[in-house]
Amino acid sequence: MSKKAKLPSSFKKLEDYFVDKISPLLDAKTIQILLVRQTHDFTVLRTEESRELNTVVVPENIESSKPTVKVAFLASKQKAVESRMFSRLLKTVKEHDCYLKDNLCMNCPRCALFGAVNTGGGRDYNIRHRVEYSTAFSIEKYEDLLETLTFNAIDEADQTTGQALNMTHNVRPLANFPSIITLTSVTWQEFSLLLKTLLASKSYGAETRVKGDVRNIILGIVGGYEEVLTSLEYSLELTADWEEDLPKTTEKILEKYKGLAATRGNITILTAEETAALIEAVQDMELDESFAKSMFDQVDDFVKVAKG
Repeated sequence: MSKKAKLPSSFKKLEDYFVDKISPLLDAKTIQILLVRQTHDFTVLRTEESRELNTVVVPENIESSKPTVKVAFLASKQKAVESRMFSRLLKTVKEHDCYLKDNLCMNCPRCALFGAVNTGGGRDYNIRHRVEYSTAFSIEKYEDLLETLTFNAIDEADQTTGQALNMTHNVRPLANFPSIITLTSVTWQEFSLLLKTLLASKSYGAETRVKGDVRNIILGIVGGYEEVLTSLEYSLELTADWEEDLPKTTEKILEKYKGLAATRGNITILTAEETAALIEAVQDMELDESFAKSMFDQVDDFVKVAKG
């Protein structure tokens, strides 16, 4: 399945930023996906060593340098969920023996895109990641998002509750985290499956058995030979124009940062309408054994080159 023969029509504007085949030698072809991660339940965004929410002090917005405490949605917490969902979607249509984190096969689309390290020693190859995540910073202030919940146990014998056992610090529902995912030297099939992964991933943070629902809303896509903007810049810009039409605002932000690019002529921005059409095309794209096989075939060719 070649890029030129099968590229969906809604992907044509990004054609110059896809590769025909996966290679150990990366070029500068870059695609950035801009989205907002919106909590739809109480969500626990913390590190394992602390029961406090992850926070950071940043400027209030792009127009105000006032120090403001925001909630930080760490990159590692985003990537962990989406790496597993990417693999799960593939395994649903084509079973393969690869498991995070101690049994990576080094020979599947997940390993090829998210990266994998050889743990067997010797001179075997490692796979460098081609998808990058950054910490996402909340639109809202920390004090407006913090919700402390207590919980206790019920005695089954008399249905009474005792003293509170513990408490958790949570992010309230409808918190918004502008986020950017950067892809380098990817095929259009990898790009498509990552978009499907974003749309399918719904559970983030700690204690996801009872909380952590999140909706990923894709607002913009840009191609170039470099990263056009960062998650922090995107968050600061959106905070200043949060009440506006978010897809249109995102398009306007991308046009602004295109002016700061090293090579402006190589930047291609999808309009809000083009982004929506591309997402619909991805949603309608069948995730079947044929699609999965085309991705595995690409990885097989890559592994032959990597092994030399």
